[in-house]
Amino acid sequence: MHGRMDLPNYQPLFAEFADMALVSVSDHQRKPLSARWIATVPHGLPADLYSFSPEGADGYLAFLGRICPEKRPDRAIEIATRAGVELKIAAKVDKVDMAYFEDVIRPLLRDPRVEFVGEVSDCEKQAFLAGAMALLFPIDWPEPFGLVQIEAMACGTPVIAWRRGSVPEVIEHGQTGFIVDGIDEAVAAVENVRRLSRVAVRRGFEKRFTIERVCRDYIRVYQSLADEPIGGGARPDAESN
Repeated sequence: MHGRMDLPNYQPLFAEFADMALVSVSDHQRKPLSARWIATVPHGLPADLYSFSPEGADGYLAFLGRICPEKRPDRAIEIATRAGVELKIAAKVDKVDMAYFEDVIRPLLRDPRVEFVGEVSDCEKQAFLAGAMALLFPIDWPEPFGLVQIEAMACGTPVIAWRRGSVPEVIEHGQTGFIVDGIDEAVAAVENVRRLSRVAVRRGFEKRFTIERVCRDYIRVYQSLADEPIGGGARPDAESN
């Protein structure tokens, strides 16, 4: 499962198919749904998809994603403005979020330190993330995973993220970034993030979020199911790390 599990139709669906084995991308993702969860397998990326960059420590803050209320680009702008640091926003604006962009975000773009880059391609994402001193991830919804966090980490770029959804399972506070509970903490983290080792951030990615680790996890999941007797019931979670 990859999305949020608190949608109203899910509980009756998985109650009907209670023997269906499910894998979550974070432990937090499971909370709204009582089902046969057999393992948590966090996302991963090919180790060579993004290259480590030692640069960026004195660069800009980055926001990468969609312009929508739950991603809180307005928070990112406030953090950067209060910290006195340039912010670059690489984000798409879907039609459904156009009113939010025009009414809430566009007026905030008048600050000369805020640059709206627009949507970037996969090829452009490397340079955008690698050049940043930190990625801002100020979400306001129960994010099941948040792939952009590990994309930044793969470049050696630390993450400043809100304590929502799976964030505490992805970010190692004080090592690969900072987990914050408000604007004041986020502004303080902007200054402290300069002290983090970008080498350590990349190593954190390599240790926990490569595609090879994902493959090993799924092999264990499949093996646990293959070892079940015919008609077997629920099993405890497979190891995922």
